[in-house]
Amino acid sequence: MSIRVVELFAGVGGFRLGLEQASSEFDVVWSNQWEPSTKKQHASLVYESRWPNANHTNANIEEIVERDFDQIPDHDLLVGGFPCQDYSVATTLRNSKGLRGKKGVLWWSIEAILRKKGNDCPKYLMLENVDRLLKSPATQRGRDFAIILSSLNALGYAVEWRVINAAEYGMPQRRRRIFILGYHRSTEIYKQIKAAKTEWLTKTGVVATEFPVKETNQKPFTDKIDSDLKKVSEEFNKEGKLSPFQNTGLMIDGQFWTLKTESDFKGEEKVLEEVLVPNSEVPKEFFINKAELKSWEFQKGAKKIERTNSSGHTYSYAEGGMNFPDPLDKPSRTIITGEGGKTPSRFKHVVLKDSKYRRLVPKELERLNMFPDDHTQLDGITDQKRAFFMGNALVVGIVEKLGKGLVRELGKTENEKKG
Repeated sequence: MSIRVVELFAGVGGFRLGLEQASSEFDVVWSNQWEPSTKKQHASLVYESRWPNANHTNANIEEIVERDFDQIPDHDLLVGGFPCQDYSVATTLRNSKGLRGKKGVLWWSIEAILRKKGNDCPKYLMLENVDRLLKSPATQRGRDFAIILSSLNALGYAVEWRVINAAEYGMPQRRRRIFILGYHRSTEIYKQIKAAKTEWLTKTGVVATEFPVKETNQKPFTDKIDSDLKKVSEEFNKEGKLSPFQNTGLMIDGQFWTLKTESDFKGEEKVLEEVLVPNSEVPKEFFINKAELKSWEFQKGAKKIERTNSSGHTYSYAEGGMNFPDPLDKPSRTIITGEGGKTPSRFKHVVLKDSKYRRLVPKELERLNMFPDDHTQLDGITDQKRAFFMGNALVVGIVEKLGKGLVRELGKTENEKKG
């Protein structure tokens, strides 16, 4: 059994790493990484250096889909961490394909690949996004996710989703992300989901098996997703009330079930201290001296500041205090893209190790995302850029577990066919 994979929005290869660690069955046959508004494509350079013989492209995926679609090979599994944007429908197509979204919104590139592949579309999807996708935009809570579900339903996919906090399953970083798995109606898994329904959500499914949740008496909320994309875009939850989508859910044949679940992890918890390198290996520019410490303490502390906006209105800006330095005996806070650089910041990690305050080095950030040491180290790539990569990346261990779950489920169906 070989599972041909296409990796979109590849970054520095987090999905590829996770899948390759999960099973030798995964074969990445094509990948794409493109960073708009930048001359040097740093992430793509790292990807190419780590997989020099990969069938990798560094071009705008929208242009590939529109003008050079044939370069995207047929594949079994499409993966990618696509940007969280406004997915509203904006463009009418004249060729009876219905309605699609505006240019520059990369969800529609995924949708176009699935649609244009037709009978050769991938059987499986594994996608990742920030968890606010379930409740955006503020004026129509959940509309963006409803558009995605409606699109995938029209293309013949069943979908399960789960918001996974990596730290709740023994990984070293508190990073909450939504993972979306899709199964085409031509697959055996689709038929299993149709029979299992909510059992798949909490007990028997790919996600539930790898990321178990506590038993609950809670009855899932269920409703239908409209098949009219324009109607979903314009009318879904128009009052802007709470999103119907909880952290766990399933959609098949246009019907969805969703409920709030809690992690049921009984393994060993990894903590920040476990990823740290000895201070002797840390370059001097990462240490914080006494003169700089006050600025860091101010940034991390509680404060109330008077500000004036562009129209001259004065208002109070307040924020609570946070741990300083970061506790070593707990999983780390979420890495953000602004992690790098010496400038004091509320959101950058600072540790106190052997009586010295310092920022985290790129190797430690890589470890928090479960990347191999020095994965992003390359001539011409700064430490600040390496930190940016990790702020954009996913936790490799989650993809690895999902990959193992998918392979196991496919193995079951193969055995059932033979039996």
